[in-house]
Amino acid sequence: MNIVLSHTSGEPFYLQIVEQLRRQILTGVLLPGAGLPSIRQLAKDLQISVITTKRAYEELEKEGFIDSKVGRGSFVAGVSAEALREERVKRLEQDLLQLVEEARAIRISYPELRDMLRLYYEEDES
Repeated sequence: MNIVLSHTSGEPFYLQIVEQLRRQILTGVLLPGAGLPSIRQLAKDLQISVITTKRAYEELEKEGFIDSKVGRGSFVAGVSAEALREERVKRLEQDLLQLVEEARAIRISYPELRDMLRLYYEEDES
């Protein structure tokens, strides 16, 4: 497990932890059942407040990415294939929105953008 916090991003530390752990779970870097560091240990490793790491773990638990068991610790939850797909589709939609905004900013028409997308999409099918 690797978490790097940015002091200059403007994003709260707990959200940086949530996003990085979520990404590692969704990409299979962290597998179901894998143990996570204790809240105190993670706070010590990252040199941040225990309250911050507790908030991150609570958010991940609420989203169903981790399970916490009193006296045993926190573990990566078994995330269903449907949940994984839904999360990836959500991220794709965000990326597409950025792409569309950039295309509009440089005055690429919808037909041009569609043709570019088709070209890249079909490139690997050949």
